[in-house]
Amino acid sequence: MVEVNIYDNTVVRSERMFNTSREQLVNRLVKDSYIKSDIVKKAFLTIPRENFVPEYLKLQAYVDRPLEIGKGQTISAPHMVAIMCEALDIQKGQKILEIGTGSGYHAAIVSQLAGEKGHIYTIERFEDLAKTAEQNLKNTDITNVTVVVGDGSEGLKKYEPYDRIYVTCAAPSVPNPLIDQLKDHGKLLTPVGSMYCELQLTEKKGQEIQSKDLGGCVFVPLVGKYGH
Repeated sequence: MVEVNIYDNTVVRSERMFNTSREQLVNRLVKDSYIKSDIVKKAFLTIPRENFVPEYLKLQAYVDRPLEIGKGQTISAPHMVAIMCEALDIQKGQKILEIGTGSGYHAAIVSQLAGEKGHIYTIERFEDLAKTAEQNLKNTDITNVTVVVGDGSEGLKKYEPYDRIYVTCAAPSVPNPLIDQLKDHGKLLTPVGSMYCELQLTEKKGQEIQSKDLGGCVFVPLVGKYGH
């Protein structure tokens, strides 16, 4: 008599299902020009989004929309993560600051773009979410992301300056501390508005600050000293 481990078979089928769904999502994002570069495509294919959503929502992990993660927060829709990653033009070895860790998915994608010699510092105001994100990142074998609990609107002076900074929540305006903590020729990406907002790309070039709008978006509000 051959013994069959039903649990193991179920796990294998689930992995295949998620892998297929991930590939289908990435193909759609490429077709719709949200993903434009091979490095971003590879990152999306590598990182399992199902590791970063609550258990009861795992079957919706590859639906291209935000999902609730608790505390009134969401994991961003994959297409928005792709837009932001492409706009930031992240290079290997860069030091990056993320404002709004959430479940850790966005940082996980960026960790692939920055590579082993790069590092991502990410700030989350909710301690429970920060702990969950740390565990999600650990479960995904990501070692170049540091999660910090604090007011992201003030940035993180301890590790400044940063090559890239991005905000995953809507600010009333671009927070001055984030501009100050940006390296010369660095890039900062901020959703500016209340909930319905404009994605604003800011570049520091010496004493000159250049900004341009990249289009409309929807984010939960940035809360803190320089937030709502």
